[in-house]
Amino acid sequence: MSSVPKSRIKVLVIDDSASVRQTMTDILTEDPDIEVVGTAGDPYIAARRLSQVVPDVITLDIEMPRMDGITFLHKLMDQHPLPVVICSSLAADGTQALTQALEAGAVTVIAKPVTGTRQFLLESSISIRDAVKAAAQADVARFRALRRSLADAPAPKLTADVMVPPPHARAKIAKTTDKVVCVGASTGGTEALRILLQDMPQDCPGVVIVQHMPEHFTRAFADRLNSLCAIGVKEARDGDPVLRGHALIAPGNHHMLLRRDGARYSVQIKEGPLVSRHRPSVDVLFRSAASAAGANAIGVILTGMGDDGARGLLEMHGAGALTMAEDESTCIVFGMPKEAIAAGAVDRVVPLNRMAREIMRGYAEMNASLIHPQEMPR
Repeated sequence: MSSVPKSRIKVLVIDDSASVRQTMTDILTEDPDIEVVGTAGDPYIAARRLSQVVPDVITLDIEMPRMDGITFLHKLMDQHPLPVVICSSLAADGTQALTQALEAGAVTVIAKPVTGTRQFLLESSISIRDAVKAAAQADVARFRALRRSLADAPAPKLTADVMVPPPHARAKIAKTTDKVVCVGASTGGTEALRILLQDMPQDCPGVVIVQHMPEHFTRAFADRLNSLCAIGVKEARDGDPVLRGHALIAPGNHHMLLRRDGARYSVQIKEGPLVSRHRPSVDVLFRSAASAAGANAIGVILTGMGDDGARGLLEMHGAGALTMAEDESTCIVFGMPKEAIAAGAVDRVVPLNRMAREIMRGYAEMNASLIHPQEMPR
């Protein structure tokens, strides 16, 4: 009997539905790089499987008998941390289940509908296999370390600002001084964005973000960040203005484009085909920023698998934008930043814990060099 190549990704499928277990097995084993080494109908059976074989990735439902998936995920991360892809209909509404799954340590989440699950999974086979491959590359130890550092960090000292905003003059809108920060992220990006946006000051330039995430999840994700950050964070709607001290996150399953109306920036939310196998796509946002903002933009690419964003960041770079990529030392998956660096699209490679500071430094440098004395009108 021929041996199985060690390079194949070993997956354990955990779901209380026998039909879903079989469908997931069929989908995953269609890829020659993936091997399903076992299935389990509940976490107790899964624990026995784990004593026999250690998979590279686990796909996990949330609603199961005897123990729910979130509880099992917490126990798994405490005792034997492994990359986990949540695949659940409970998370399809984008409610608290998404937040709980991410905070418990899931690398990513796939929403399955309450009805028509088998057909949905078959239609989503490519994205499911991509999610498993991305999870297999995730550095779970680094993922947990980021979470521990956040949990151990002292809570910020609150001031009256939490009840009443401080008085300040509204920033004048100037055609040449208004800047926008464009950010792209994928696997591991939920925590990376949390760290980045928590570090951004209230006077930062407007931020627009594409995070690869399913439909309905982005609103709950944005609301969670809004509760944690000094800046305002919301899921973008078509026509939303890009404002200082605010961040807009592209809604799942829709592309987001930056556009310019006179001296103001706003976003356009559009349907369309998958770009770089994603919707929303980082490449779409970055390309629109190259056209709409040119040298008035800062492009940032964070952790993620694949190459979405590399071409768009190169276009931003060519249009005069300042471009940055997350350093490998802090990436959960050093895929997207690596591709952007290799393409020659990146001006500065920056660790995540210094990214906000570097963005603000770049912003200050761009404004300081905007008008030289000899260029001033007479």
